[in-house]
Amino acid sequence: MIRTCWDLGARPEFAGLRLRPWAHMLGFRGHFSSKSRRYSTRLLDLRQARTAHRAKQARERYGLPDPGEETTLVLAHWRFAGSGYTPGEAVLAEQLRQRIELARKIAAQRTAE
Repeated sequence: MIRTCWDLGARPEFAGLRLRPWAHMLGFRGHFSSKSRRYSTRLLDLRQARTAHRAKQARERYGLPDPGEETTLVLAHWRFAGSGYTPGEAVLAEQLRQRIELARKIAAQRTAE
């Protein structure tokens, strides 16, 4: 069926049917991720296995120890960097405040008319 659909999709008279882009879906019944729990692995299990594998690869690449379940690995320390806007951010914030104020004035004038 797939081969026939592919061949027919090459013919100009069937171009409007878009058979080739959908040929791979023939004979498929259901969503790509619908799986029976008894038959197949859950997607959650696959994601967890992939995460563990990637973490192991990163530890090996950077020479980090394998943290146990009771271990917390600290890679950096927090420090206070300040509060408030930087000078550049203060200018942008003031420009935004002025635009909002102007927009409110214009809207108030329109409703008053």
